[in-house]
Amino acid sequence: MESNLITGLILAGGLGRRMSGADKGLLLLGHRTLTAHVIERLRPQVGTLLINANRHLSRYAAFGYSVISDAFDNFPGPLAGLHAGLSEARTPWVVTAPCDSPMLPRDLVARLYAAAQQHNAPLAIAKTGDRLHSVFALANRHVLPDLTAYLQDGERKVALWFSRVGGVEVPFDDQAEAFHNINTQNELELLQQRLLLSQETFS
Repeated sequence: MESNLITGLILAGGLGRRMSGADKGLLLLGHRTLTAHVIERLRPQVGTLLINANRHLSRYAAFGYSVISDAFDNFPGPLAGLHAGLSEARTPWVVTAPCDSPMLPRDLVARLYAAAQQHNAPLAIAKTGDRLHSVFALANRHVLPDLTAYLQDGERKVALWFSRVGGVEVPFDDQAEAFHNINTQNELELLQQRLLLSQETFS
């Protein structure tokens, strides 16, 4: 895999509804934000990095990477973030990871890319068990027109669009825990406790 062919896109554009509206990417895990943890894991796997955010843009810009916002109003979800990334990227491929999954696999991109090449697929999506992790996806920029039309039609379902354009599922059952994401304050506190007890740094 040539990492310079791939732009990494951190999805931080949500409303954090289950976090009482908190901007999850800026919450602290240990002494660093969740976004900083994700950057540490994703940055070595890609040629360049972008952050998709719709709030607190200057705080996200402080991480040192370009910040892009959705082109669609009303926070339509992760597909809008992918759309922004595909529109901005100058590489053939874009890989996404959410800002609230600080333990994402260190070989995420290599495995998604290998599967896309093997199956000649424009999309590759991580999967554990029978669950698709559709915010962990690698997409070729050729899918941008179809995604634009899909969103303009008011569609939002990620799995439906992936199926429509011929995405391939990539098993990560050997690293299922790596896809754990922080949806609530309680989940964040539990991970904080684990961090303290085990002295993990996720580095």
